[in-house]
Amino acid sequence: MFSRLARPSNIKSTLVVLRKFSASAQNQYKVSVLGASGGIGQPLSLLLKENPLISQLALYDIVHTPGVAADLSHIETKAQVKGYVGSDQLLDCVKDSDVVVIPAGVPRKPGMTRDDLFNTNASIVRDLTDACAQACPQAMICIISNPVNSTVPIASEVFKSHGVYDPNRIFGVTTLDVVRANTFVGEARGIDPAGVNVPVIGGHSGVTIIPLLSQCTPPVSFPAEDRKKMTVRIQNAGTEVVEAKAGAGSATLSMAYAGARFTKSMLEALAGKEGVIECAYVRSNETDAKYFATPIQLGKNGIEKNLGIGKLIEYEVGVLKAAMEELQANIKKGEDFVAK
Repeated sequence: MFSRLARPSNIKSTLVVLRKFSASAQNQYKVSVLGASGGIGQPLSLLLKENPLISQLALYDIVHTPGVAADLSHIETKAQVKGYVGSDQLLDCVKDSDVVVIPAGVPRKPGMTRDDLFNTNASIVRDLTDACAQACPQAMICIISNPVNSTVPIASEVFKSHGVYDPNRIFGVTTLDVVRANTFVGEARGIDPAGVNVPVIGGHSGVTIIPLLSQCTPPVSFPAEDRKKMTVRIQNAGTEVVEAKAGAGSATLSMAYAGARFTKSMLEALAGKEGVIECAYVRSNETDAKYFATPIQLGKNGIEKNLGIGKLIEYEVGVLKAAMEELQANIKKGEDFVAK
């Protein structure tokens, strides 16, 4: 296939092509999406189908995944898509996965908090991560299923029970909080949101979401009252969507975008890209909470470095203090669920 390139005058260019071909052949990853037929799972799978680092896209759900996979398989990108349906096919789906993304579970409805989802989604995450611990214990586990403050501890306890726990490989995907903060700040200051970066620390529900507006890039300033309003809006942004959909669902499209963004960053780090940073909810020693979201530098083994919370202004210290009791209760609830 390289015969036309392999002429003496083109030896140099041939070597370049071969090196690129070799590199691209090595950076081929299997990504599994668990909950692929749902409101988040379908658009997330669509976005992942476009990722050139993915060679295998394995889709799992309790219904409809063969149809979703057939639909996506017609898209002209190289990722091979296969659908798996039912609990008897779960292990095959996740086997040898490099990254597993878990958006499975029931969505919020008006009047519900993320914690209201616990009883249903906790058992779903337990069962899915149990399969991962058996079939792909070295995979990067990216958990979207709410309440993330509790489901990440559930996943961790499941992996511990199998003796394969690595805290550097289990992530709560809080990227949507960052995406929302970037968007809202950009709109408020007339800046392209694509050029805004607001670190968001803490957890992934209500008062546990702590946007660090003081650490925004580019720097922005807000009067005290506007800072408080912006913080509260970011904390309650999920409820904005739930109420706007009037019972028809929660944030699915924006969450799919955020999930795809985090997965893309994870894959780039696995492929050797340096300096890949995303905020994520992980096992942490940064505060008194066992799990805490901070900016994380990603690498080939997952968390390469926890970049911490940085310097907080007085207002942010108060928001952090107000979050801790609820966050710690959420973590204990997840751990207790597995223990029982």
